[in-house]
Amino acid sequence: MAAFIHHQQRPLRSRLRHWQQVRTWARLIREAEALWHVDVRALRRLGAVELSQLIEEVPATHRRRVNRWLDSYSVATRLHRVPSSQRDDNAC
Repeated sequence: MAAFIHHQQRPLRSRLRHWQQVRTWARLIREAEALWHVDVRALRRLGAVELSQLIEEVPATHRRRVNRWLDSYSVATRLHRVPSSQRDDNAC
């Protein structure tokens, strides 16, 4: 019985970790996008650089769920899905 309970906890921890990572990506993107609305050009530029770096760093496997969080945060940024052929090329 203990083995069954332990087996059930691992997928739950994994799902929780995945959920936290996805939410964190979306929050970072929201914060970078918020810098666009500041009137200082240097901060806008910094926000644009930060946003472009974040978009490049989000793993392809998280993009769909990150987009859901971005939608709930009411931000304009959305992540495009990477075709599987490009994902395979980047893995090398």
